[in-house]
Amino acid sequence: MSRKKVLLAGESWVSTATHIKGFDQFPTVTYHQGADELLDALKDSAYDITFMPAHQAQKDFPQTMEALNEYEAIILSDIGANTLLLHPDTWIHSKTTPNRLKLLRDYVDQGGALLMFGGYYSFQGINGGARYARTPVEDVLPVTCLRFDDRVEVPEGFAPVVTGPASHPILDGLGTDWPVLLGYNEVELKPGAEVLATVSTEYGSQPLLVTGTYGKGRSVVWTSDVGPHWLPGEFIRWDGYARLFGAMLDWATAK
Repeated sequence: MSRKKVLLAGESWVSTATHIKGFDQFPTVTYHQGADELLDALKDSAYDITFMPAHQAQKDFPQTMEALNEYEAIILSDIGANTLLLHPDTWIHSKTTPNRLKLLRDYVDQGGALLMFGGYYSFQGINGGARYARTPVEDVLPVTCLRFDDRVEVPEGFAPVVTGPASHPILDGLGTDWPVLLGYNEVELKPGAEVLATVSTEYGSQPLLVTGTYGKGRSVVWTSDVGPHWLPGEFIRWDGYARLFGAMLDWATAK
């Protein structure tokens, strides 16, 4: 049986640092990827995942419905709306290009699957910079984004609270004792959304894992991260880590 094709866009960044040693100084630049643990966990799954780092997605993320339809599901993880809106032809050369947020909405409406995972540039993000509020992508999600910085840092950790039925395909076999998380993006539920897990009651039982439908398609929201820093090593080493994210894809792509 052939593996389902999935596109994961985002989860990369470049850091710069200045090293000062007395009178002397020098800069360094380092490149980072945040999806390595997830990709490794799902490498032998039913999914053939194409990883498109954020800097590559600005130019190469699909610009046509035909190209999007090559994938059973699209995952946006820690990638701001501007990266998809501002193709280099528009940003640098002032040419018209397809609105890829509208394309994603139409893709799901016609039966595709969209998953958004949390991070500093997911939902509304740090300083409100992810900017998915009031966009066509928000139309598809089972949640709405805040209009300002939506990060909730929980350095002491919180234990996820499973609220959905144990028989739900995403929750089946995972139990209720999940490892702690260190933060999440705050969102608001839309009518008809199905909440499968929340953050702790101390933080208002806000949504953590939510599913929904749009047109003929499905969407899944996970408001925490797929790896450090919000998702600690204990969660990655948990035997439910691969099962949880694989089950999200199973549900989202079920026909």
